[in-house]
Amino acid sequence: MHVNWSELAPLGAVLVSWAAIWWLRKRELNFSLIALFALGIGVPIGLLAGTDVEAIDPIGHIYINVLLATVAPLILIAIVSSITSLGSLAKLRSIGLRSIFWLMLSNALAVVLALGLALAFRPGHGVHHQLGEKSTDAIQGQVQDFAQVVVGFFPTNIAQNFSANDIIPIILIAVTLSVAYLALLEKEGDKVRLFGAGAEALKLVIFKAVGYVIRLTPYAIVALTAAMVGSSSNLGEDFKSLGGLLALVWIACFIHAYLLNGALLSAFARVPVVAFFRKIFPAQLTAFSTQSSIGTLPVTTGQLTRQVGVHSEIAHFTAPLGSTIGMPGCAGIWPIMIAVWGINAYGISYSVTDYIVLAFLGVIVSVGTAGVPGAATVAAATVLSAAHLPLEFVAATIPIGVIADMARTATNVTAAAVSATVVARQTGLLDDEIFAGRAEFVEAEQLVSPSPPPIHVAPWPTAVAATGSELTPRVFWGGEELAVVDPSLQ
Repeated sequence: MHVNWSELAPLGAVLVSWAAIWWLRKRELNFSLIALFALGIGVPIGLLAGTDVEAIDPIGHIYINVLLATVAPLILIAIVSSITSLGSLAKLRSIGLRSIFWLMLSNALAVVLALGLALAFRPGHGVHHQLGEKSTDAIQGQVQDFAQVVVGFFPTNIAQNFSANDIIPIILIAVTLSVAYLALLEKEGDKVRLFGAGAEALKLVIFKAVGYVIRLTPYAIVALTAAMVGSSSNLGEDFKSLGGLLALVWIACFIHAYLLNGALLSAFARVPVVAFFRKIFPAQLTAFSTQSSIGTLPVTTGQLTRQVGVHSEIAHFTAPLGSTIGMPGCAGIWPIMIAVWGINAYGISYSVTDYIVLAFLGVIVSVGTAGVPGAATVAAATVLSAAHLPLEFVAATIPIGVIADMARTATNVTAAAVSATVVARQTGLLDDEIFAGRAEFVEAEQLVSPSPPPIHVAPWPTAVAATGSELTPRVFWGGEELAVVDPSLQ
């Protein structure tokens, strides 16, 4: 039997790296540092392996598949649990409308930013491509008519929506169930209260299961990074042009993720910007590595509640919504950049009015873009088709799509986290004590212990300052609890 050592060697290197990651975890090293180590070790493995990454590639796909399998139940129960804990329809209207506004605004800013940078730096200029050089058969099948996109928002078969991870229909199902519960709660509270308690219990179970999957992230990062680097090493004759486009996309993603979002945080959330980005860095890194906004949701919501201090009602509503509405990296920056690159590379005449229409389409199509790997290709194909631009633009940029998707996904996740933080501040559901590190988010399951320490309980939603020898009180937030750490006990 012939053994292909060139393919087995990279797999062996990945296994060795896993042993190193396991050793680091046993030493209780910070999760973010372990993920960075995994990212760093995956690059040289991919470079040395080159195209011999076939044995590594399935590992990353398996991880993403398992991660995506948790998406539908996670979003459904997270939204149901969060909305039912609101206790009134008035709160739902306030949080829902605010979330949609900030997510759409984030994508509109991304579209304007991408269009401005693309017109200023003119990517694709001087390439002189001819239409018909690239096949668009595969892309053609991904084009979505806008009317079909809107119709697809509404569920027709719940089982099919779950199996396909159709996020908007799942969100509509969750919201409908939750609204019905809140409406009945005001009139027949005793009959339906069990539904809310069951949703909260189911959320704890699902989140625990998802936590097991998240623990595997550093191991998957090695394989995902190595496979990406190995398979994207040859960009062909258009390396210079595509490389310039890739660099511009990364620059746009960086500006949006940190500068524009930083301005929004400072002006509307009133939180320290640098500290905020440090707190959500694990979510950014997971998004950067897995290229899945939906798959990153457990990390995103975890960092928002435990580190930033965003109430779970906001974190588990706005963040999932941000994985399918807004999406500035995939639905804003990428389609606009591809369009302008193609217009320049293929010498197509385009007027000011055409660019305005293009920008408008970039904002609208962002509604319903799935936060999974490859979603940017679908979004770009849909925008270009609606703008009557050749789909060949999308086909020609596929070689850099995987690398660009890393920055795009990190931008998507950052925008969702920022939107959630702004909404939390505006609705009075942002805990500054947790953000400052003076309070700790406590899971409901942690509240059950054989001999719980003495605590002084304060009513929801604010705590009373502790004096003398009293412990600093815990603060209840709906179904969860925030506990302020008493320095004398540490």
